[in-house]
Amino acid sequence: MNYDPLYHPYPSYRTPAYAHKGMVATSQPLAAQAGLDILKQGGNAIDAAIAAAAALTVVEPCSNGIGGDAFALVWTKGKLHGLNASGPAPKSISIDAVRAAGHEAMPSYGALPVTIPGAPAAWAELSSKFGRLSLADTLKPAIRYAEEGFPVSPVVAHNWGKSFALYEKVLKGDAFKPWFDTFAPGGRPPAAGEIWRSTDHARTLALIGASEGSSFYSGELAERIAQFIAEAGGYLTASDLSAFRPEWVQPISTSYRGYDIWEIPPNGQGLVALQALSIMNGYEGLQINAADTYHKQIEAMKLAFADGHHYITDRAKMKVDVQSLLSPEYAELRRSLIGERARQPEAGKPAAGGTVYLATADGEGNMVSFIQSNYMQFGSGLVVPGTGIALQNRGMDFSLDPEHANRLEPGKRTYHTIIPGFLTRGGQAIGPFGVMGGIMQPQGHLQTIMNTLDFGLHPQAALDAPRWQWTRDKTVLVEHGFPLAAAQALARIGHDVQIALEASSFGRGQIIWRDPLTGVLCGGTDSRADGIVAAW
Repeated sequence: MNYDPLYHPYPSYRTPAYAHKGMVATSQPLAAQAGLDILKQGGNAIDAAIAAAAALTVVEPCSNGIGGDAFALVWTKGKLHGLNASGPAPKSISIDAVRAAGHEAMPSYGALPVTIPGAPAAWAELSSKFGRLSLADTLKPAIRYAEEGFPVSPVVAHNWGKSFALYEKVLKGDAFKPWFDTFAPGGRPPAAGEIWRSTDHARTLALIGASEGSSFYSGELAERIAQFIAEAGGYLTASDLSAFRPEWVQPISTSYRGYDIWEIPPNGQGLVALQALSIMNGYEGLQINAADTYHKQIEAMKLAFADGHHYITDRAKMKVDVQSLLSPEYAELRRSLIGERARQPEAGKPAAGGTVYLATADGEGNMVSFIQSNYMQFGSGLVVPGTGIALQNRGMDFSLDPEHANRLEPGKRTYHTIIPGFLTRGGQAIGPFGVMGGIMQPQGHLQTIMNTLDFGLHPQAALDAPRWQWTRDKTVLVEHGFPLAAAQALARIGHDVQIALEASSFGRGQIIWRDPLTGVLCGGTDSRADGIVAAW
């Protein structure tokens, strides 16, 4: 991989970070430091990832929480491992029950869209399988932040405020009062630089650490969650929680420019990113900032999303084979549909057959790509009283159409937006990468990888590059700094190009690459967030 560490073709000029013993890249500085502290205490990259992830539930609660899901790609001892810690729907819920409650679609807030949280199980599983320190030790930095308080960082404060303004309008009823008590003490969200603390959050993390996660699924915390959901009119029960186990899965990949790009298999949407890259792999001579390049990227992504939204759900329930969607023959078929003008995306027929992302690496070769989320900022709007646990609303992605692939079913995992990525070459790890942010995530993966492998940008420049985002039909958002001439050219060939006024919808990513010859780490963190690369 060749790039000039001083070359940055965009106005936001930042150089990448270098280190040798360890690196933690997150969207919030205190979380990165928490992971680095664990490395310096003798932990490995897996311990550091857990520490940073737990800290992020405290210092960036508007993007993730203890009551959310998680996925991880872990490189250790020359092998890549995938962990799916997304929780399924409750076993007693059904389409008929939700419709009987007066809903034509899954609601966004409240108890009905709450699925089993997987994040605490992910921490415990990673710790027991690959960690060097105890889970209790890795959670100590997060507990300290929650107990003693911390000054809220600027982007977090901005997003927290936006969530509060929305929740103040849409969350009505006693069940939502604990959210406001926890995250808007005094009737308002904290401002940038203001100290916020949650002793309930600290106690919950301590219980999770001391019990190796079991308290959340079969102990005191599980009982409190189940009781609260029952009172709020939901279906999640103590037996649902006790039955949950995260799943180790075989990562899926596609070849791109001589590298292998890895993602978690469905129910995650990593397949969308891989399919788009497979389509783009058939093009040569692509130029940076060129309208033709953007056009091909957008059209490839639209085709991949059309397939993803049509086919992706719990892998056990999918009607098509994942590999058929990634085959060279199918990529060529989809590529042949890309013409000179924007087109309406439609699913093909293959042959039968608020989120946080973080990256860590240590001096021994271990590397982790980790992502967790409550979905839609704080999630369901429900906080279990006395615990600080904000519950996710991931179930809102289920369809109530009985014929839809992602229809609601008891015990089923829904289509999932959060995806960690990993890059290898010739069986050697290059490193973790990811871009958080709902539908933006596969699009961020495509753009970041192409910035790296096609255009030779270092990690920081690859992340800082102005992004586009396809939203629906022929609509494409572009952020401030996107080349105006390219935007105008895209509009002339049928794209509905709209300039976004702020960068919050374009995702926030992190990258750590390792030089296979020297072991030197090179990292970047997204300028759209508060984060840093903590290096050792």
